[in-house]
Amino acid sequence: MSTPRSAATRGLVVETALRLFREEGYEATTMRRIASEAGLSPSNAYYYFSGKDELVQELYRRVQDEHRTLAAPRIEQGAPLAHNLTAVLHAGLDTMAPYHAFGSTMLATALRPGSPVNPFGEESTTSRAAATGLMEQVVRASTGVPGGATGERLPHLLWLAHMGVTLHWVLDTSPAQSRTRTLVDGGAPLLARVLRLSRLPVGRGLTDD
Repeated sequence: MSTPRSAATRGLVVETALRLFREEGYEATTMRRIASEAGLSPSNAYYYFSGKDELVQELYRRVQDEHRTLAAPRIEQGAPLAHNLTAVLHAGLDTMAPYHAFGSTMLATALRPGSPVNPFGEESTTSRAAATGLMEQVVRASTGVPGGATGERLPHLLWLAHMGVTLHWVLDTSPAQSRTRTLVDGGAPLLARVLRLSRLPVGRGLTDD
């Protein structure tokens, strides 16, 4: 059972790790360094987290929680899909903004085959489910959403679109990642228009594909 003291210590380890990730990069940050900066012994830090990979999973969960909190008020019931998707994607960029400094080094680690911090891996199931759940809220609230098999898979497909935006954001060197903002503003309405083709017999097969 977690006590207030242990919860505070766990939180200290997380905050210290995230600060060092931002300031020094993922690869340069070690558990020993995290423990030292937090004023703990290495064994104490390892008591709460088995290593950096588990801390990254904690970051994923934190980002998803913050993204949901920020995005939920921006989702408008009955608004077009393009509007709600754009709002949620921008909320995601707002949430991730403090972590851009170490995004590229984190990406190299996350995309390594078999990496335990790969967002598509088994270890990331919880955060991936949370992200897909947010897209389910978008689909339920929005108009212009296709039915059938495409509609059923749409939350997962929108999450994949979000991952594509995230990849672009990680590599975006423009001021305040403005190019990624432009991508969202143009890409979300375009995706919504493509999905509307499913209402037409001539476009249904293309949309399903």
